[in-house]
Amino acid sequence: MVQMDESDAITISLARDGDDEAFRTLVERHSRDVFRLAYRITVDQQDAEDVVQETFLRAYRGLKRFQGHSGFGTWLYRIAVNCSLDRVRRRRPDSAYDEKHVELDSAPDSATQVSCTGESPEAALLASEVRRQVASALRELSPLERTAFILRHFEGLSIEQIGAILGTECNATKHSIFRGIRKMRRVLAPVLGRTP
Repeated sequence: MVQMDESDAITISLARDGDDEAFRTLVERHSRDVFRLAYRITVDQQDAEDVVQETFLRAYRGLKRFQGHSGFGTWLYRIAVNCSLDRVRRRRPDSAYDEKHVELDSAPDSATQVSCTGESPEAALLASEVRRQVASALRELSPLERTAFILRHFEGLSIEQIGAILGTECNATKHSIFRGIRKMRRVLAPVLGRTP
């Protein structure tokens, strides 16, 4: 997602020249990844959909300023992270994560997969409890820590990519991830059967 491939470069060039179909292609190519990231940060389907729209609106308006120093996906992720964090900050603090509908490993359209996989009811219940505890643990993180943690552990991005998206130096990025991991371990220790 975060590396600019040759087809993105060509499409971006066409979109910069006013080709709306080329920009539509970029939206189609990247909207699912942007939605997944926005959903993981906001944990709200409507908010994530709104973030996708806002992200691509900002991208469209700023496309001529896109320098290409980083990949198009990195630039897009940075916009999406900023939009997502803005949305989370505007909410009441106690509503940042609604544990009733958290599915952190996938988008909402696959929220019913547990019942379709043939897992035993006990395994499905345990998976549900783990998701609830992870959502609770994520609530303990600051927005920056939560975003860095999600980008690293759910999106699999490198420290350098995360730093580019968050606009932070390498050490600050590592520190945010480390603090997030430490807080997650502390909150999840009872579930994992460990002492914090």
